[in-house]
Amino acid sequence: MKIAVRIAQVVFVLCLPILLFTASIGVAFNSLWLYSYGFGKYEISTATGISQPELIRSARALIDYWNSGEEFISIIVEKDGQPFVLFNEREVTHLKDVKALVRLDYAALIATGLYCAAYAALAFCYRRPAYRRDLAVAGFSGGILSLGILAIVGVTALADFDGFWQQFHLLSFTNDLWLLDPSRDFLIMMFPEGFWANSVIVVAGLTAFLALLIGIPSWFYLRKT
Repeated sequence: MKIAVRIAQVVFVLCLPILLFTASIGVAFNSLWLYSYGFGKYEISTATGISQPELIRSARALIDYWNSGEEFISIIVEKDGQPFVLFNEREVTHLKDVKALVRLDYAALIATGLYCAAYAALAFCYRRPAYRRDLAVAGFSGGILSLGILAIVGVTALADFDGFWQQFHLLSFTNDLWLLDPSRDFLIMMFPEGFWANSVIVVAGLTAFLALLIGIPSWFYLRKT
């Protein structure tokens, strides 16, 4: 029995960083504010010739697409007073690949979230101080592990974001559709590398906040008991 309890605790510790990271990514992909901020900061309206309201409308369409059952996306915006198909075939196919990663993120979030919730619920249901202490130890350890992983990834990204971003694409995609031309492909015009660098910072900051939100109360509980 003790071995099973310890295994469950270790699995919780390992699941917690995945849960926090995937939750932060999910928030970022669905944050209209983040899209709007990036469009303004990098003057995307000037670069694309598309008005800010139309860019925001396209961002809403992308958010809807991540959460829909549609295989491909088609966005028509107004450009120079005329209807304009925003993404070409290569960009649309790449967005399909991106959506697959988003859905994978959702799946990992749900799986780890259910496990962590079940582990925490069982710890409280037994109403024994030892189980609650085990939960606090797991929460504190998972928070520390999350911050440690975040520090390693953060240092790597800050040292060479270009190389980090390229390696991410090479590992995540089995094709080269992500190699777009910034002179003609609107997907990369709308979302330049700087936009993604800012998004990584947002994801990292949110993950760190959640890790501290779990780790600090767990530490206080352990200190108290």
